[in-house]
Amino acid sequence: MSGSTKRLVSVDVFRGMTIIGMILVNNPGSWSTVYPPLLHAPWHGWTPTDLIFPFFLFIVGVAIVLALGNRVESGAPRGALVPKIFRRAVTLFALGLFLSGFPFGLFGPRTFERLLETWRIPGVLQRIALCYLFASVLFLFFRPKVLKVWTVILLFGYWALLTLVPVPAVSPGGQVGTNLVSPDLASKGRHLAGWLDRVVFGDHLWVLGKVYDPEGLLSTFPALATTLFGVFAGLILVSKISPVEKTARLFTHGSLLTLAGYVWGWVFPINKALWTSSYAVFTAGLAFCALGLCYWSFDVHQRPRLARPFTIYGVNAITVFVGSGVLARTLGYFKVDPEGIHSLQFFLYQVFFTSWLPPYLASLGYALAWVLGWFAVLALMARRGWVWKV
Repeated sequence: MSGSTKRLVSVDVFRGMTIIGMILVNNPGSWSTVYPPLLHAPWHGWTPTDLIFPFFLFIVGVAIVLALGNRVESGAPRGALVPKIFRRAVTLFALGLFLSGFPFGLFGPRTFERLLETWRIPGVLQRIALCYLFASVLFLFFRPKVLKVWTVILLFGYWALLTLVPVPAVSPGGQVGTNLVSPDLASKGRHLAGWLDRVVFGDHLWVLGKVYDPEGLLSTFPALATTLFGVFAGLILVSKISPVEKTARLFTHGSLLTLAGYVWGWVFPINKALWTSSYAVFTAGLAFCALGLCYWSFDVHQRPRLARPFTIYGVNAITVFVGSGVLARTLGYFKVDPEGIHSLQFFLYQVFFTSWLPPYLASLGYALAWVLGWFAVLALMARRGWVWKV
């Protein structure tokens, strides 16, 4: 590694673009009127929305190299860094649990009681926490060549588990059966990942998944591989080679991985909900290329004015993710009519958007307003030097 402590603008820009995409797709005015590219693929296949989460895990891997690499080079004992890594992972996991339960059945004891029965345990921040924890430890104690072996084992091992291991049959109600059946990845529940989620978490799953969870246990292994791909990209960024060669390597790795993931998808379909190995490789390839473009544009050919809006989001990504989730759930929880049918979010959406825009544009306009509103908050935080780091 170069040992340079210079902050790479491209990393903050990449993270900022990713979190903006996440906020945009998570907050439409109405889920019934959303443009297809802003929705996840129903099952197999992908849309631009399906790139957001793997891009975020990828940049987590890059940041691991930049943060931990400098500390190791400055003489910090590797073992001494583990407790800090663990504390950060626990904090992220706890924030994820907080978001999945919020607003905790406010003013309703029985509502809170029902919440405890179905409180979702897996989640986005929970997966980020686990991937950050394991990728950090692997980076600290293993050489890059060994990390590549780990990545191969994770990807091919997951492929074998999902396609070769028989699973108990799934009843129409989603209950675990006893008769073994061959895996069928076209089915949302007839695979080992879904079966394991039902056995471990029971009713504590994503409400729309029912028989599987998109952030479940088994699919965390290929998600860890996505994070390790980010580690490899980070090693390129801190290597002692010229900026031109760094950019070329990022694009070369990205192009090869994208092609490999696409071809792999012919036999192991690209699927975000299952985080299939082909999906992990394909999205990592696109992330390599996107990072290469950001590095060339904002670190080699500096464009501070263009980078500024994205870095404002990028340096406070967790702040806006948690804050946006809390605010969205709050607006959806409080009702504005005596019957308790229409939420405050519905009222604002109707008054300010559907009153003068067609349905799909109104829904998109609400999401864009959400992004701009949080940009104003984050810009104020940036002006005052406020950065929330877990």
